[in-house]
Amino acid sequence: MFKSNEKNILRIIKYAPLLFILLLSTITTYLLILNNQNIYKEDIKKIEYEFFIHRQKEIKLEVEKIYEYILYKKDRSEETLKAQLKSRVNEAHAIATNIYKENKSKTNSEICKMIKDALREVRFNDKRGYYFIHDIKGNNRLYPLNKNLEDKNYINLKDAKGYEFVKTIIETIENKTQRFDIYYWSKPTNEGKRIYKKISFYKYFEPLNITIGTGEYIKDFEDDIKDEIIKYIKKMNEKNQRYIFLFDFDKNILVHNNIKQSKLQKQKENILLDKIIKKAKDNDGFITYNQSFKDNIENEKTSYIKSFKPWNWIIGTGFYKNEFTKILEEKKQEVKNRNKSYVVNILIISIIITIILLVISFYISNILKKRFLKYKEKIYEEMNKNRKKDSLLAQQSKMASMGEMIGNIAHQWRQPLSLISTVSSGIKMQKEFGTLTDKDLDESVDAITKATKHLSKTIDDFQNFFKPNKTKEKFTTTDVFEKSLSLISAQFKAKSIDIEKNIDEIEIFGLENELIQVLINILNNARDELVKKEQNHKIIVIETKQTKNRVKIIITDNAGGISPKITNKIFEPYFSTKKEKQGTGIGLYMSKEIITKHMKGNIKVENSTINIKGDSYKGARFTITLPTSNY
Repeated sequence: MFKSNEKNILRIIKYAPLLFILLLSTITTYLLILNNQNIYKEDIKKIEYEFFIHRQKEIKLEVEKIYEYILYKKDRSEETLKAQLKSRVNEAHAIATNIYKENKSKTNSEICKMIKDALREVRFNDKRGYYFIHDIKGNNRLYPLNKNLEDKNYINLKDAKGYEFVKTIIETIENKTQRFDIYYWSKPTNEGKRIYKKISFYKYFEPLNITIGTGEYIKDFEDDIKDEIIKYIKKMNEKNQRYIFLFDFDKNILVHNNIKQSKLQKQKENILLDKIIKKAKDNDGFITYNQSFKDNIENEKTSYIKSFKPWNWIIGTGFYKNEFTKILEEKKQEVKNRNKSYVVNILIISIIITIILLVISFYISNILKKRFLKYKEKIYEEMNKNRKKDSLLAQQSKMASMGEMIGNIAHQWRQPLSLISTVSSGIKMQKEFGTLTDKDLDESVDAITKATKHLSKTIDDFQNFFKPNKTKEKFTTTDVFEKSLSLISAQFKAKSIDIEKNIDEIEIFGLENELIQVLINILNNARDELVKKEQNHKIIVIETKQTKNRVKIIITDNAGGISPKITNKIFEPYFSTKKEKQGTGIGLYMSKEIITKHMKGNIKVENSTINIKGDSYKGARFTITLPTSNY
């Protein structure tokens, strides 16, 4: 069987590294390719995402530019309007000045009429603009839209908010200056009672002590600006591929490239407008939706929507998904080709590395094989040495035990031999004095016979102890302690050492003689330590306990215990605390070998405290644990 195992080990040494390398190479290559596929997918997602984000940034920037342009125009509308109004009044003032200079010989009334006739038909701002003239009394001297209202006094005229703007005109004449004015008035059209904000400019004309003025409704002017902006955006859309769309909150499309639509498209567009308007009112941002072309094919579109709330406008632009599909496919193909090249390179490199590793592995396997064979020879050599060493230790232990036993025999035989000597001497003396009776002779012979049997039993016990019996058998804890103590009890009595027994009769299956050797070693060590102590009570307590299928043998003394420094060393070979001539240092080592290897048990030692007649003593406690059943 050992040779079969050896062949298996050699096969493992030879082929396992090769199989491992092939497996590792395959798994590594697979994982690299798999990881590369994941990277490829991530790259595609990244390209799509980055392209999408880039497009979003582009359209957002375009919308923001238009928004800023509209905001700029809106913010400057009043300023622009004021500049325009002032310029128009300055033109009229120049005309009036020129008429006055050329007609100084005429009366003021005649000159005034000439100026009125010159300015009456002048129109500007898409024919909405006209000039009006007031005098210092508040009389309206020129009102081109309705001549019947001229030469009437309007000094108490108020606008929709109760502002008396004619009095402001009078103040301008009185102060001989010029100024802008704002009031709220209805348009001279059919708009009913709707009121609008109006800006006017008055300039004092000193020769006739009048003001020449003009005005414009801001809404009308803003409408002109809106038209200008719409034209500007349309012009931009003509130049660019992508277009800006513009509509208001009422769904009026102001700018869009796809104005002509089918009925179905208009229905869808109406729903879409509701969606976009809601988005713009809630918050500016991106919106994705499907939009139909002329052939009713829908395409996904992403737009950026921004509202210009002062005018209720919605500005937006977007891009269709199919716009960058071609570009994206080109990018994907580029990444795919790069990925394919990477996979081919991985496979080539993996094959090359695998071949190199296989060659190295084969070479190393041969080296390991040779070393294994050498190591095997060395193991055999060491095993033989260990066997010899164990045999020598066992022999030394037996010899040490034999020395102990010779001492024990001397103690065991001393009393019976002394008895035989005394009885025989007594018989001889009685015979010499003639006092020997048959009864005395019988009693003396019986005493000698009893002593002789005791000596014979002692010889049998020692003979049994030294029998090389390695056969496991059943025995009890009471038997094993009786046999152990019968061999050594004499020396314990001689040293005044008490042995207290609390032994249950528990059956054990094992090597009885070897367990006796262990018990004698432990008891003799306890005796040697107690002999050193000068104390009244010297005692060894023996206990046995059974738990399930195990038996515990506990031997405790009161010899002071073991130093913590050497507790872990006492089971080592050749370690002894006794003098060199008194101890070999192999007793406890062999005891542990017997318990753990021969009897499949366990042995441990620890310090404990024991109470004797009210006094507390420290000592060592050995605990042996053995199986009770067949092991």
